[in-house]
Amino acid sequence: MMSEIRVLIAEDHKTVRAGLKMLIDGETDMKVIGEAGDGREAIRLAQEIQPDVLVMDISMPQLNGLAAAAKLKRLAPEIKILTLTRHTDKAYLRELLQAGVSGYILKQSESEEMLRAIRVVAGGGNYLDPAITGNVLDIFAASQKKSRGKTGGEILSDRESEVLRLIALGYSNKEIAAQLETSVKTIETQKASALRKLDISGRNEIVSYAILQGWLQEN
Repeated sequence: MMSEIRVLIAEDHKTVRAGLKMLIDGETDMKVIGEAGDGREAIRLAQEIQPDVLVMDISMPQLNGLAAAAKLKRLAPEIKILTLTRHTDKAYLRELLQAGVSGYILKQSESEEMLRAIRVVAGGGNYLDPAITGNVLDIFAASQKKSRGKTGGEILSDRESEVLRLIALGYSNKEIAAQLETSVKTIETQKASALRKLDISGRNEIVSYAILQGWLQEN
């Protein structure tokens, strides 16, 4: 059973930050362990206190959430980042997926949706607000349209599909090998084969494909 989820909040508006803290601290399985008012402070605190999840607004002074997320993923890749924003456009979403964030939720979403997102991300999964899932699929579809001429559209084997699904859920090659009772080398080979068949590369495209297939809907 998962221990208490340790959360760091990065939000420049004090009222919003206080509301988020009250919401999170009201749950028995999570607790706010730090607060930051700008992007630079978020990076510093995250490295210092090592939260399980960083809930971070995109629009912040000093260093915006997108730049802060990209930098933090390089410095402390084990920290899960859940981005919080009012923006629904594809440009923001594409950049955040490429930066390696684990979740994207709209500020206008219900409180329960926020709590669910934190739990999913803390558990190693990926969370995308239902209101913007269509935008993710559009991004993936666009990239696939560009690559249609380069691939014959080979069908994935059941094992290749399972490997990609587990990668999208946040599992490492070693963890996947243990679950499927095979070697890490075999998992790497199956992953490479699947990516070649789909003509995709990178975790963000794997996640987009997983969403398109409906593999993450139960998270």
